[in-house]
Parts: sequence; structure tokens; C-alpha cells
Amino acid sequence: MRIAIVLNSSWNVYNFRLGLISALRDQGHQIVIIAPEDTYSWKLTDLGYEFRAVEMDSSGVNPVKDALLVWHLYQSYKALKPDLVLHYTVKPNTYGTLAATLLGIPSINNVCGLGTVFLKKGLSSEIAKVLYKLAFRFPKKVFFQNEDDYQLFITQKLVRRQIADAVPGSGINLDDFRPRYTHRLPDKEFTFLVISRIIYDKGIVEYIDAIRILRKRGVKACFQLLGDKANGHKRGISEALLSSWVSEGLIVYLGTTDDVQSAIHAADCVVLPSYREGLPRTLLEAASLGKPIVATNVPGCRHVVEDGSNGLLCEVRNAADLADKMEQILSLRPDALAAMGRNGRKRVEMLFDEKLVIRKYLEAVDEVK
Repeated sequence: MRIAIVLNSSWNVYNFRLGLISALRDQGHQIVIIAPEDTYSWKLTDLGYEFRAVEMDSSGVNPVKDALLVWHLYQSYKALKPDLVLHYTVKPNTYGTLAATLLGIPSINNVCGLGTVFLKKGLSSEIAKVLYKLAFRFPKKVFFQNEDDYQLFITQKLVRRQIADAVPGSGINLDDFRPRYTHRLPDKEFTFLVISRIIYDKGIVEYIDAIRILRKRGVKACFQLLGDKANGHKRGISEALLSSWVSEGLIVYLGTTDDVQSAIHAADCVVLPSYREGLPRTLLEAASLGKPIVATNVPGCRHVVEDGSNGLLCEVRNAADLADKMEQILSLRPDALAAMGRNGRKRVEMLFDEKLVIRKYLEAVDEVK
């Protein structure tokens, strides 16, 4: 079969979907990637994958741009003639499915997370639900990355139960992400690390407020932030505000990197105060590398973190509770921290192995043949 995979960035394909498309190619399928062009596009073509660029505004609802996206995807599918399309992220899931349906091409969709529009009730949220309900009449299969999102779509009748299923996120390659289990040196400052796009919905402000609380308590630690500044995102945090936090000495901003593993290995605890997630890749990586985690008790995060076992869960949008949980982690003995790390690795091995995701996809593709 000729299979197209459609996402909102080539970066996403390269970092999260290589295992899947490699497995599909090993099965004899031809793979073509459709995504906005970025610095990772050429890396995909170097690996031998066919690539077609498409413009896609991944944030907000603009009727003109969205109508053009349906047209551009329709034209791409018509020209490339795939036998099956795999859609990821909101706009490919909705507009891509409509374009594929117009051409009679079957699709398999993946709801990676519900995004900003589902966090607040309003017009954007209602439009998104209408689009999902319309588009999700047509796929052969719709995968969800956590049970909460799966149940939400079933309950609100946005998708038929017969075509819906859950997968453990994008999974994690256990061979690529191996823990070191080295104890922190006594003279090394304890380091907390947040890996995230710098937007409000990831709980970045709560992280900063928690740091202020800890500093007032006299807690000494290093607080790091790694991730894209998300310039242009409607929920993005301004560069001026980010710079003020750095100037105040609250955080060390690490920018972006292709070597996230090194940053996680260097940290003592990974933190994610997000308002809602699909299945956060950063937490899967942290757990797989044997790091304790502090995260919010919300869909996605609580699927990775078992409270008290491989980390601690805190209340969402509650900086004081986040500070309490971070201080609790900081106070643990080295052997207790190491035990949390080992528990996290075991949890990933049991529930989030990439092979589990790939197997589900291969079965779904076989059903389409």
C-alpha cells in the first residue's frame, strides 16, 4: 500500500513517528510524508521518505486559511494517490479527513491531545467539536492517546465507539532511552527541569510562581526551562516576560535542543504543570530515563505518573501545591529518588513501549487492505 502520514510539522514526524513509519516500510508499504516544511524535512528525505510540503496554520480558527488547507490537502492526496492516510493533530484529523473522504481514500486518525480549544468553553471549543463530529464519521479507526480523551469523545458522541481505540501515546523506544541510575553528587545543586513549549497552558506561570514560593522558603535549587518560545502562538508567553524571569534569576532558560536526553540526564527531577495533555512525550522520556516526575493530576500526565511511585501529582493551576510537591521531592533521600526512577522505568516498559503502538497500527492498516 501507499500510505501518507500527515502532521502539523516535519519535526513531529522525525522525533515521534520514525519507529512507526519504519515498521510500515519494513512491511512493504510506500510512505509519503505531508507536513509543513521545516529543518527536519530534509532529514526525512535523507532517510528515503517521500515528502510533500503543505502550508498549515496549526493555531486558531481562520475560515479562509482552513478552507485553503482542505483544498491543499485535497490536491496533495489527488496528486500522490495514497491508498490510506494517517492523520495526526487537530487540523489534519478534521480537514485532512474531509479531503480524503472527498476522494474516497480511507484514513486512520490519532487524537494526540485536545489542545487549547478544549480547555475553555466558548465558540472555538464548539466549532472544534462540530468539526470533530463531522470529520470523525468517516475514518476507519480513531486512536486516542489516553482513556480520558477516549471516553470524552464517546460520551459527547463525537466518534462512534466501534471505530475508537486507545494507544499509549506515541510510545517510547526503550533501547534509545536507557537510564543511567547515577546518584547525584553531594555538592551538585538539585535541578528541576521543565521541557515544554513556552505557552500558558503548559503551566509555565505556575512553575515560576512555585519557584518564587520555594525561594521565599529558603529552598536552594536550580530551575531550568527547555523548549520553543512558540512565537505567534495565541497562548504564547512573550519573550519580554521570559527574559524578565531569567534576569530575575528565577530560571535558567536552555533554549531548544535536538539532544533532550542530555538535559534530562543532567536533571534530578522533571516537572510538567500542564493544564491537560494527550500523552506527554517528555514525561515518557523522563520516566524511561529513570527520573522522578512532578506533574499535574490531569489527563495525560496522570497516565504516566503513578502518585507516590514514580513521582508526585499536584493540583492543576495551583502554584502552592506544585511548590509543596517539588520541595517534597527535593527532601527525599538519594535511595528514595533512585527507587522512584526505577519505578518509572518499569512503568514505561510495561505500558508505553513503542512496540505496543506500532502493533496496533499494523493491525489497523491490515484491516484497511
